[in-house]
Amino acid sequence: MTFSNPTTGYLSKRFEIRISKRHLHSHVHCSIIHRSQVDISLPVLVDTKAVLSCPPILSTNVLITTWEIILGDKPSCIRTHRRDPNKISKTNCTDERMTWFYRPDQIPALQIGPVAITHEGHYRCTVAALTGNFLYEYKLRVLVAPEVTLFQSEHRTAVCKAVAGRPAARISWTPEGDCVPAYEYWGNGTVTVQSTCHWADGNVSIVSCSVFHETGNWSRSIELNPGARILVFPVSHLLIILYLKSSIFLVILVTVGIIYFQRINDCRAQE
Repeated sequence: MTFSNPTTGYLSKRFEIRISKRHLHSHVHCSIIHRSQVDISLPVLVDTKAVLSCPPILSTNVLITTWEIILGDKPSCIRTHRRDPNKISKTNCTDERMTWFYRPDQIPALQIGPVAITHEGHYRCTVAALTGNFLYEYKLRVLVAPEVTLFQSEHRTAVCKAVAGRPAARISWTPEGDCVPAYEYWGNGTVTVQSTCHWADGNVSIVSCSVFHETGNWSRSIELNPGARILVFPVSHLLIILYLKSSIFLVILVTVGIIYFQRINDCRAQE
């Protein structure tokens, strides 16, 4: 389960002065409304649970807590809790994987689980309290760990692949070779990265590829086979070889036939 860490966000504070005249006392009354905003970038691994918290305001001071969820071009989902009366409402919220973490009058956090790639977007918790308005805004990034494979494709050439990662992984080789990268982009936002490397130096026997990603790092090693030698013959030589094989087969066939008929004749003579 992933919990938000507001300390990683950017804190900006604003103060607004509201002035109203009291005609009976003929003087100006000033009330200071405090506003605080925290912006948080939150990476979350796909298929896990995430809990997004609201500004830590004393529950007795809270009037209204509102979650606004913006996912791509979809209509915003609005979840609201009013302290008096203790009432919950929602608008355009159809994803059952997003719910209140606990009783919103005590812990007005939002729970997402399991997290899917489609949950990437912006999440805003606004708390209207007696002491002012407070806002936490999350930019949720969904991470997908790639599947790493390493294999030899041909003579002294190896292929390292990081399949369907989000974001794209990085690949490096030890020792360095003559490498060609390739990228394949999928509709769900994942990327397959492939690096094909060749080592002409016959002294290199074992190579390793390292894959770097936000979800972790992997290393794979493989031994380069020397490869089979391919013998190339001229066409005339091939025809000669084919002729010799056909001649040998014909001789064997004739010999077997002679032996067969000779045994038949021997059997008839005995009768």
